[in-house]
Amino acid sequence: MSKIKVVEVGCGKMAKYAMRYVFEKGAEVVGAVDINPNVIGKDISEIMGGENRGVTIEHVDNLGEVLDRTGADIAIVMTMSLVNDIRDVLKTIVTHRVNAITTCEEAFYAGNSNKLVFNEIDSLAKANGVTVTGCGYQDVFWGNLISVIAGSTHTITKIKGSSSYNVEDYGIALAKAHGAGLSLAEFDEKVAKPSELSSEEINKQIEEGTFAPSYMWNTVGWLADDFGLHITSMTQKCVPMTNEKDVNSTTLGMVVKAGDATGMSAVVTATTEEGIILEAECIGKVYDETEFDKNEWTIYGEPDTTVIVNRPATVELTCADIVNRLPNVIKAEPGFVPTTKMGTPRFKKDSLDTYL
Repeated sequence: MSKIKVVEVGCGKMAKYAMRYVFEKGAEVVGAVDINPNVIGKDISEIMGGENRGVTIEHVDNLGEVLDRTGADIAIVMTMSLVNDIRDVLKTIVTHRVNAITTCEEAFYAGNSNKLVFNEIDSLAKANGVTVTGCGYQDVFWGNLISVIAGSTHTITKIKGSSSYNVEDYGIALAKAHGAGLSLAEFDEKVAKPSELSSEEINKQIEEGTFAPSYMWNTVGWLADDFGLHITSMTQKCVPMTNEKDVNSTTLGMVVKAGDATGMSAVVTATTEEGIILEAECIGKVYDETEFDKNEWTIYGEPDTTVIVNRPATVELTCADIVNRLPNVIKAEPGFVPTTKMGTPRFKKDSLDTYL
């Protein structure tokens, strides 16, 4: 069995770990693209560390050529947070008959937030016999972890989760998507007001591809799919997070002034035909020196169970899940397929190609 060949799309903070993990799991990065002139032309070793790999980072405009030239099996897309923003990249990948896995948070369960892009990519992937999926940290800590806990629960009335993360770790696109650096008035206009929609308005925007979901919107959809629940209504509320003192953001290249938005909290609530309520909050912000990542979920029922994970290495966990999932995606049915259809994520102790 030959090694799995990977093309890296986006060579920022996350790719530092993802590319190294690919090599250390017995696969190989055969190509890489980006839009940043500061990394284009460099060998990928300058991003991931270690010996020179003989793989030069090219401009994303060359993606199709890179996919063909390298005979890639799968592309890892680590760029933007919304599927509309990675639509063209995904189209290029699947029309060149290459599988795709992405950290794009909306792609975790894109069918419940942007049906236009989801249906387009799904159809193209099926026509070309390849698979697209979104996963990462949420695949385990917002999804499968909850499913496993539910497996030891007799009855469930509500599932409530909250997860916080430092937007500094993920790059400028994610930080801006959370409203970091905005004044409260700007946050209200650009983030809060667009999220204050009725279920009917949200459904209309989902059909039109104009809805702006928080990350937990897609997570709630994933959980409902995994549990076999039928959602009757969903709401989303976004509120700004602030700090009493100035906080420096290297990602934004600015100091977020005291009282301005360091990020946001987004709470998604869903009711279901089965009577189980799903409520999930994500808090993404620029941390000060006292703050840290935290993941907390409670299943209410018989019995109640709470699981708390303090200081998860969110970036590394995301990249490890992505890399461990590579064989799952390559083997999966064609289409834009959520990880609910790929089984629970597993540690891969051997070379990735042995799991195909």
